[in-house]
Amino acid sequence: MQVLLLLAAVGFCWAQYNPNTLSGRTSIVHLFEWRWADIALECERYLAPNGFGGVQVSPPNENIVITNPSRPWWERYQPISYKLCTRSGNENEFRDMVTRCNNVGVHIYVDAVVNHMCGAAGGSGTHSTCGSYFNAGNRDFPAVPYSGWDFNDGKCRTGSGEIENYGDVYQSGTSKLFFFFITLVRDCRLVSLLDLALEKDYVRSKVAEYMNYLIDIGVAGFRIDAAKHMWPGDIRAFLDKLKNLNSKWFSAGTKPFIYQEVIDLGGEPIKGSDYFGNGRVTEFKYGAKLGTVIRKWNGEKMAYLKNWGEGWGFVPSDRALVFVDNHDNQRGHGAGGASILTFWDPRLYKMAVGFMLAHPYGFTRVMSSFRWPRSFVNGRDVNDWIGPPSNSDGSTKPVTINADTTCGNDWVCEHRWRQIKNMVIFRNVVDGQPFSNWWDNGSNQVAFGRGNKGFIVFNNDDWNMNIHLQTGLPAGTYCDVISGQKEGNKCTGKQVYVSGDGMANFQISTNAEDPFVAIHVDAKL
Repeated sequence: MQVLLLLAAVGFCWAQYNPNTLSGRTSIVHLFEWRWADIALECERYLAPNGFGGVQVSPPNENIVITNPSRPWWERYQPISYKLCTRSGNENEFRDMVTRCNNVGVHIYVDAVVNHMCGAAGGSGTHSTCGSYFNAGNRDFPAVPYSGWDFNDGKCRTGSGEIENYGDVYQSGTSKLFFFFITLVRDCRLVSLLDLALEKDYVRSKVAEYMNYLIDIGVAGFRIDAAKHMWPGDIRAFLDKLKNLNSKWFSAGTKPFIYQEVIDLGGEPIKGSDYFGNGRVTEFKYGAKLGTVIRKWNGEKMAYLKNWGEGWGFVPSDRALVFVDNHDNQRGHGAGGASILTFWDPRLYKMAVGFMLAHPYGFTRVMSSFRWPRSFVNGRDVNDWIGPPSNSDGSTKPVTINADTTCGNDWVCEHRWRQIKNMVIFRNVVDGQPFSNWWDNGSNQVAFGRGNKGFIVFNNDDWNMNIHLQTGLPAGTYCDVISGQKEGNKCTGKQVYVSGDGMANFQISTNAEDPFVAIHVDAKL
């Protein structure tokens, strides 16, 4: 009996690392600030046909309405209640999106903001997306309900009640001081956001009630926002209260996929590994380091990527959620600093995303952004707060689709860029194949394969490349899915001929629009 209980416990733990995507679908996309109606359409017309596994959606729960500055993106991270109405849509629209996406095999992952409520200076009234009354000053959120008893105000040991130090400068190394910094980060307010007392079973139950409501609707998992600011045991406690996923779309007994936002760049007491018991963690070192390499900063070279992954000090592959950029650090918030590559640097960005999607490490998330008018003052973008493309009444503009399949209304839609979409497909094709046939020139020309299913070559040097390489692929003529794609039995881009011994010639000009080439067995002519 004890053995059976142990096996059940192990099975429960392991289930939360599984992304719950359909077999053969290996990536999700973050449709940041999209409306639910637009996501439903995108699942049906684009994501499902192109092999995307799921969508991370912006927080669906009621948030404060902020007017100074006017409707910033970060108001979505200041909850007022767990009612499902935001500028992305109402509950009926959310349910319709989940149903329609699930019906075409594209699953929904909710950004769960459960560490805190709105900011301490949020005032009182009904300036919230469902019109619920709240009073931030006396910690009154009757639409949940939460009251002053449900917050950590009494536990924080800083004079301001704010996190004042992450422990990156602690010197003495004593365990007491170490623990003190951990409690600051987890029991004090993050940028004045009212910190929920998650050691209380009542608070844990309200969080679980919200998440279970979403599970019943049909979501597949959760990004746990600000997980670093919660005790791992408190997260475990509310996760233990969660139901299995809806058996209409998921096999019986399936647990929700959990990935936790833990910014761990090293040098702080709190580690990503502290959270492995609950699910995966966001590996922020991934995008920061890859950006440094692709930009060739600090003497870095692509040749050094041969042992990419755990060899670079990252968390184990089966515990990692990876991305080139996210909604925070593409604005200079969060982790990674200036090295982060984004859609503002399209040539380098496509190379970085291509590398990520070809490499077997981690579970991959693609970013899909909106443009905003950047304005740099003393090196900082003073417009980094600007929310999604909006009408004069504050409502979010729809995502329009242009004749060339790109998006209008200032939606960037990186996931629709041919190079990125085709690399999402590449990852699906090579799924389960080993990392193989690495080659580099000691500088910034590199290549590697994925068993006998796919091969990718990069030229990030300042000189042209002309090289014969072992691809590991069956003989034949392949269509490069970066410069074009296979359409019917024709190729709209470069063609690559692989001989009977698996060798092929690759020529990549240093001034090519995209200085990389990718081929796979489903793009064989």
